[in-house]
Amino acid sequence: MSSGITRRSLLVSTAAAALAAGPLATAARAAARTPKVLVVGLDGALLGRIKDAAAPTLKGLMSQGLTAPSALYANPLAPTSSGPGWSTLITGVWPDKHRVVNNEFTGHRLAAYPDFMTRAEAAKPGLRTCAVASWAPITDIIFSAKVDTRVSTPAAEYDEGTTARAVAEIGTGNPDAVFVQLDNVDHAGHGSGAASQAYLDALHGVDTQVGRILAAVRSRPTYGDESWLVMITADHGHTDAGGHGGSSWAERQTFMIATGPTVTAGSVRHDVRMPDVAASALAHLGIAVDPAWGLDGRPIQQPSPDDFDALRAQLTGPVDEGGIGAGVLGFTRTPPPGWRVDNGAMGTGGVTEWRGWSFTTDEFWTKAERDQRRENNVRARGVFAVADGDEWTDKSFTGTFDSTLISPAYAVTGGARATLTYTTYYRQEAPQKGEVLVSYDGGTPVAVKTYTADTPSVVERLTLQVPAGARTAQVRFRYTGGNNWYWVVDGVSITKN
Repeated sequence: MSSGITRRSLLVSTAAAALAAGPLATAARAAARTPKVLVVGLDGALLGRIKDAAAPTLKGLMSQGLTAPSALYANPLAPTSSGPGWSTLITGVWPDKHRVVNNEFTGHRLAAYPDFMTRAEAAKPGLRTCAVASWAPITDIIFSAKVDTRVSTPAAEYDEGTTARAVAEIGTGNPDAVFVQLDNVDHAGHGSGAASQAYLDALHGVDTQVGRILAAVRSRPTYGDESWLVMITADHGHTDAGGHGGSSWAERQTFMIATGPTVTAGSVRHDVRMPDVAASALAHLGIAVDPAWGLDGRPIQQPSPDDFDALRAQLTGPVDEGGIGAGVLGFTRTPPPGWRVDNGAMGTGGVTEWRGWSFTTDEFWTKAERDQRRENNVRARGVFAVADGDEWTDKSFTGTFDSTLISPAYAVTGGARATLTYTTYYRQEAPQKGEVLVSYDGGTPVAVKTYTADTPSVVERLTLQVPAGARTAQVRFRYTGGNNWYWVVDGVSITKN
């Protein structure tokens, strides 16, 4: 060693260099490790009650990783019950695709939209997959026979047996993907209600069991050479009195708690939806999602920022809407930078929150009026734009609802094709109409899509033929009507083909 360079200074310099490399170095080290996935489902668990319970393991995961509250659908898409809930989480698609709409699984399409482990086995047959569940339909029906190990825990063993079997598989079976479902929180919810001490006690119990499963992961001899993505989730919520299946906010609750190599400690996200569990597991295992699969989920490792989501910090509480709750922040009529709302032809008066295009959240909008299918706006994420003539007319007004949401100008190539993509949900009642119009370089807007019939929550992809010489394209969403229904728009973009 040369004069003036001590072993200590060399070690410090090496550590400083590693620190300077930051996330890229961390990601590179993680990529060199063997990817593994653990998904633990806590049937009927409410995120808010986890925070109230003696649950050090789950709270530790929240501080170490991501916490993402989310919400479900309601009838007529599907009830907030276990069959549809677990199927959505495990397949990565909403009930309108997998068609599990009850706990009897009648008419399901799980062969067309299989579980994420079946997809993983098809892509990488050498992977070892394992599912263990206290509720037998998960392992008897939702996970296919192509999964290496499926265990429907005998009723006499219940969650203790599920936990012990999962611990044994993780310790000795060398799995690449593990799914575990624990049932007792749901049992306590049905028996005593989500507001009860029994429910909190059940959460404490499953917290201990999750701790045992995680200890088995960390005790693996090869753990240092492995990269584990851990996701904790739930299939539905519970009412304070007990029960689920309906459209209340409590029953529609779910969440994701996740830790892994690309997850920021202590982070909170509001754009995560149930199908993301399956998509995230596949991404972590290095399996590219084929667009032909029609997955609704997107990996949490690949966030897709949206202009409307940037408005979350500006959302305020209700003004005229009396049933939402004073503590619920969830609307603004001020668009994000680059966007405009033209209310020049808009009527006057009406409910303040919905006077023209507004920006809102699932919680705020669905609480405005339950059971009018607002709950089935499943493919929008985070903050979205809504024109709601039905709610606007709940207070004295004059004129009609006529409001246009105008996008920024997107770069395009003259003479080429481009793709306009947006998520939409439209409920029709005449004389209501929704028009999508596109203008080039500030020219006259031309309609490219018109809505005059019910359209379920979908992602629209419209091909645009860009005129020769054009350099920019701008989109307008014009909603006209009165005491009719509503239109949702989210995730708007124009990309060059």
